Amino acid sequence: MTDDLTFGAAIIVGLLGSSHCIGMCGGIVAALNMGIADGISRKPGSLFVFQLGYNAGRITSYLLVGLLAGSLGAGLAQLGVSPVVGKLFAASFLIALGLYLANWWRGLALLERLGFIVWRHIQPLGKRLFPIRNPAQAYLLGLIWGWLPCGLVYAVVAWSLTTANALEGAKLMLGFGLGTLPGLLIAGNVLNHFKNRVRSPLLRTSAGIIIIAFGLYSGFTGLTGHYHHRVTDLSSTTLPSLAGFELIRIPPIFCSVS
Repeated sequence: MTDDLTFGAAIIVGLLGSSHCIGMCGGIVAALNMGIADGISRKPGSLFVFQLGYNAGRITSYLLVGLLAGSLGAGLAQLGVSPVVGKLFAASFLIALGLYLANWWRGLALLERLGFIVWRHIQPLGKRLFPIRNPAQAYLLGLIWGWLPCGLVYAVVAWSLTTANALEGAKLMLGFGLGTLPGLLIAGNVLNHFKNRVRSPLLRTSAGIIIIAFGLYSGFTGLTGHYHHRVTDLSSTTLPSLAGFELIRIPPIFCSVS
């Protein structure tokens, strides 16, 4: 999968996961809206500007996490960890995410509970920013919001780990963040109506099935790609002839697989 396709796939995962985002973050969005100083929120378009600030901060935090995950992946690659291990690891998280969205298995909820241990130390920082008087404060609150424990985010972080590159990891998390943006922006303005729509069992199950299929596809391509790479490497191996003449190089065409 090329980098552009991976970026696009991350956007799609973000879009499909919006049902979970709104269900989990809907209350936060409402609280942030109520935290805007009196008089400011009544100005035309001001609410949308503040919502952009919140989400820009949130996506910035995702970028930072992607940088860290990509760097960690690069370090593991230098230690000799096979790329196929990382791909299967990420594929497993995506499958778990699909099961989580479809309400078929809640394993990622355990990671969310562990994440709340860190969140308890980060959350109090946001209280100092209320009341929210300008978009800069909204952006800072968004930075804190981006660290809210979320199984959906953790699954994509595991995916960015496999890029083994800090910039590519950040790019993947950016794509994911952009994918979640439309749903959360809409939720910030028409929360109650939109929240009921996206939390419908049919929509969540459909999104879960699509992400499970993508996880299975990622795992399959990781395995087959690794196998193809090993066979192609063998195609350039030189073997001595039985008659003791010059070395025979195996033509790559005979060892390639489709």
